Amino acid sequence: MKKILGLILGFSITTGAVAAFISHSETPVSTVAQVLKMKNDAYVTMEGKITKQIKKDEYIFEDKTGSITVEIDPKDWHGVDVTPEDTIRITGELDKGFTSTEVEVDKVELIK
Repeated sequence: MKKILGLILGFSITTGAVAAFISHSETPVSTVAQVLKMKNDAYVTMEGKITKQIKKDEYIFEDKTGSITVEIDPKDWHGVDVTPEDTIRITGELDKGFTSTEVEVDKVELIK
């Protein structure tokens, strides 16, 4: 048993297998086109513009690669006011349904 445990520990040390924690604030910026190819529940960050409000909490978000529906609850604006001319960074979770794909936004940041 000790030999097997030693082999397992030795293998994991020599292969350099190390896990790391990546917080949501460190999520790399993706394009709309990239996000549309991701799996459901992926945590995403995108930069672009909100071009249109389609429902109370739903908007069209666009970048140079396309557009996607985003849902932003009032509390998730964090006091940020934006216009269609403002470039913003949004962070949230991808929600792929049978008939629609959207990002449920957790945070909106104005890019200056």
